[in-house]
Amino acid sequence: MMTAIRRRIVVATADSVTPKMAGPAIRAWQIASALSREHDVRLVTTTRCTVAQPDGFRVSAIDDRGLREAERWCDVFIFQGWVMASRPYLRDSEKIVVVDIYDPIHLEQLEQGRGERDAKRHRVMHAASAVLNEQLLRGDFFICASDKQRDFWLGHLATLGRVNPVTYDEDETLRSLISVVPFGISDDAPVKTRPALKGVVPGIGPDDKVILWGGGIYNWFDPLSLIRAVDGLRRRRSDVRLFFMGLRHPNPDILEMRMAVEARRLAKQLGLAGSHVFFNEDWVAYDDRQNFLLEADVGVSTHLDHLETAYSFRTRVLDYLWASLPIVATRGDALAELIEERQLGLTVPPGDVDALEHAMSRLLDDDAFAASCRENTRAVAASFAWSEVLRPLLQFCRRPRRAPDLLVPELVSQLRGDLSVRPAEPRGVRVDVMLVRDYFRDGGLRLVLEKASGRLRRWTRRFRPDDRSTRPARLDRSKPREP
Repeated sequence: MMTAIRRRIVVATADSVTPKMAGPAIRAWQIASALSREHDVRLVTTTRCTVAQPDGFRVSAIDDRGLREAERWCDVFIFQGWVMASRPYLRDSEKIVVVDIYDPIHLEQLEQGRGERDAKRHRVMHAASAVLNEQLLRGDFFICASDKQRDFWLGHLATLGRVNPVTYDEDETLRSLISVVPFGISDDAPVKTRPALKGVVPGIGPDDKVILWGGGIYNWFDPLSLIRAVDGLRRRRSDVRLFFMGLRHPNPDILEMRMAVEARRLAKQLGLAGSHVFFNEDWVAYDDRQNFLLEADVGVSTHLDHLETAYSFRTRVLDYLWASLPIVATRGDALAELIEERQLGLTVPPGDVDALEHAMSRLLDDDAFAASCRENTRAVAASFAWSEVLRPLLQFCRRPRRAPDLLVPELVSQLRGDLSVRPAEPRGVRVDVMLVRDYFRDGGLRLVLEKASGRLRRWTRRFRPDDRSTRPARLDRSKPREP
């Protein structure tokens, strides 16, 4: 019997790895944890790291020099998001590169940038698309969140030339190039460790019915229809309470979004703030979230009807499965289809306040129906355990290999050549003035100075010789250029 080879693996994220982690950091953490059972693993972040060292793998915040050292150390480099951006040494690395594309960042930018000037929106979309093209042209293996996402990314890969005779002849299904690894949930059932909502949050009594919004409020969600539905519902049920679990994102680079501001404004306007609608201004710690989930009566996820929805994978819904919560969700994404097929709750059309009110009312009034939904969620949850969903990645890392088309020099030159015809990002004094204006509006003088210092660091780095030393990296908060 062949002994498994222990590899050296880096898992890299641009998200903050703190006790109050958001989805990207949680996913990176779980990937590192699972792989560490068979390999030597380092989890690195290009932003903040304030967690205690776990058993099984190392975790740290590193600067650019530290990232270079990590690339040299590893056999397999796994990353998500903006980690490769403005780092040609990662793009040109001869190591095995796994790209986690579970989050279609360019589609999010379409909604996130609403209200911005056209020039800025085009600039941000151009940057996000360029970042993704670079990743898709370099990756040896890709993981995404659903079969629907996989079809989407296969189209993108085909357009860039990665679906070619070499990759096809190796595997006609292309599963060896891109596989589905959904977001997961803990293998262990949630255990309540403290009271969190009922009788704790002022205005929420021990016997109240709590509808839980399990995450942040972003521009592609629809909290406004939900708040209006609660306004109608509370006229028949005075005990209904809606609780938003988190507003202040743990990554300081993600500013409060327009939809969060509008949600608070509407709740106040309808006289619901502090009586029927509650906002946690902070962010619930990852290891504390079960205490909120287990006290809720219904989990809810409402979104708008747009392109981002079609290819999204709402991780908060998985937390509802983990806690066996009946779910109310807007139709249009992969998890809404699962809710309908497995009778995990109720789905409603986008923006339909009356249907949303009726769905929540039924789950709160019909105890037998709610109990059956809870039972169904328990049955489904096991298939989303991290130990299950990560199998394709674990199998790849046992026998990692370079993508076959990236070993053909002529093909690589052709792929890179196709990328080079991409329109260049606009430069010049006029664009710089626009950037300064936008940065000042978004974050004041502090953000302008931060961006300016980042550009200066990148500019001076061009004229420094490549430092290949392996000295320990000094912690630096600089990050790759992001919109």
